[in-house]
Amino acid sequence: MKDIYEIGEVPPIGRVPKQMYAQVIRQDRFGVPTKAFQVEKIDVPEAAPDEVLVYVMAAGINYNNVWAALGIPVDVIKARQKAGEKEPFHVGGSDASGIVYKVGSDVTNLKVGDEVVIHCGTWGRDDPVVKSGADPMYAPSFRIWGYESNWGSFAQFTKVQAHQCLPRPKHLTWEASAAYMLVGATAYRMLHGWPPHDVKEGDVVLVWGGAGGLGCQAIQITRAAGAIPIAVVSSEDKVEYCESLGARGCIIRKRFDHWGMLPHWKDDGAYAKWLKGARAFGAALWEAVGERRSPRIVFEHPGEDTVPTSIFVCDTGGMVVICAGTTGYNATMDLRYHWMRQKRFQGSHFANDEQADGVNRLVAAGKVDPCLSRVFAFGEIPQAHQLMYENRHPHGNMAILVGAPRERLTTLP
Repeated sequence: MKDIYEIGEVPPIGRVPKQMYAQVIRQDRFGVPTKAFQVEKIDVPEAAPDEVLVYVMAAGINYNNVWAALGIPVDVIKARQKAGEKEPFHVGGSDASGIVYKVGSDVTNLKVGDEVVIHCGTWGRDDPVVKSGADPMYAPSFRIWGYESNWGSFAQFTKVQAHQCLPRPKHLTWEASAAYMLVGATAYRMLHGWPPHDVKEGDVVLVWGGAGGLGCQAIQITRAAGAIPIAVVSSEDKVEYCESLGARGCIIRKRFDHWGMLPHWKDDGAYAKWLKGARAFGAALWEAVGERRSPRIVFEHPGEDTVPTSIFVCDTGGMVVICAGTTGYNATMDLRYHWMRQKRFQGSHFANDEQADGVNRLVAAGKVDPCLSRVFAFGEIPQAHQLMYENRHPHGNMAILVGAPRERLTTLP
């Protein structure tokens, strides 16, 4: 057996070489992605008793490893070293499809040769919250694999906890299999994880950023539940894409100018101007729905620029659920609309095993498409993240070929 295999050269199933190629970030290279990522030869990690080694066929691209490259808002290497880990580097990547090559001594649900997709939620099995049977997303040990933990999917082998692995939908290519899980499971929890505000047949759901990685999954998950997705997009050219995924209608965000933090309620002029914009947005929403119905669920992630409007247009007794703050973190709202109309403002973060399995079943059934838009070679990981950093990436989701020697393969070459 070789000590290392070239990119695209698949080792015999179950044969784990000593070393592997990885796209590595180090602290002295923190900066834009094209500077931070470099290919290095490193040792293949050892799997713990509850872990498996997966040979990565393809990996997905998410914004979290733009942050890792920049070293802000968190130096992920320093954070892990402070916690006792020794590696002076970061191997990112929080989405993957691949093949199990080695299983830990305590693993019973997987075997060598299994084809899997990987979700990015990790937690300590001895964590008291986990052992109590509570949602592990609330556990102090919860981490995002490939961002808050090392040994992500931007390498030939990745080390993951066994519960992270789910059956790969066999009708998909390796690259499509790698593209959907992080955003898909996040969207699934947002829409199904907060009863009584879990999405139901007939609900109107407002989806911000409908053409993006999260939004394209949210539209389809909403549609699969028999509900009515309305997408917010930045420009006219994204409307057809969102409608092809199942959106009943779209709202063009750039046609409105009332975005940002809410003016103070004592500033009559500024507040009146904001309220006029918010009402106009609400009218556009009703037009997209086709009747005067407000959203029972608002699927939020822009944050600072949009939360005031989301709270305003959300239906009485409805919920605004948020998983990010891409425009900023100082969200404001008019509390009069919030309490008098008994609305809910709910934070949400990734997903647990059951929710990851939920979106995976929808994908396997053909009800949710990964929305793969572009595929890159392993050496182009820096460029793919640079596009995301500069907001020049395409609609939907992107993927990287790692072990797969070429695109459009659904089985081993």
